[in-house]
Amino acid sequence: MSDTKVDRRHHQVDRRKPDPMAARDHPTIHVPRLVTTHQVKHEVHGSGAIGHFNNRLAVVITRSVGTMWAAYLFALLAVVSLPAALASGQTIVIVAWIAQTFLQLVLLPIIIVGQNVISASQDARAEADHETLTALHAMNVRQLQILEQQDRILHLLEERTPARS
Repeated sequence: MSDTKVDRRHHQVDRRKPDPMAARDHPTIHVPRLVTTHQVKHEVHGSGAIGHFNNRLAVVITRSVGTMWAAYLFALLAVVSLPAALASGQTIVIVAWIAQTFLQLVLLPIIIVGQNVISASQDARAEADHETLTALHAMNVRQLQILEQQDRILHLLEERTPARS
């Protein structure tokens, strides 16, 4: 199997994706692989020092803001400006407070928490699927070996059996 795949339409080399035909053509040497975030995170901001810094900063901020405690804190912060919005007596100010202050401040961390929960379940399913596929692959390789042995045995029997006229 080749480490590189050339997309002839765009003249790009894609090292992340194995050649699907190689697995089909040579199933006994194909090895199922698990791709993790750690392996591909450099593709977002690059693999240099600035890319590592940007990745780390993004993860720290996401983990900090993406908690229910941040949602509670933002809700309290939004409620501080509620009396001023209500005191104005203008519908547009109240609607703007709800849309621009409360919803944006509170929903942001809640959405991140929800995405983290969904991501964790998807990661768990991906790992379970990978284990299953690895087991199925091992069984398939063994079956192919058995079939090759049976072919050799049949070939030997054909060689020893006299031809009938």
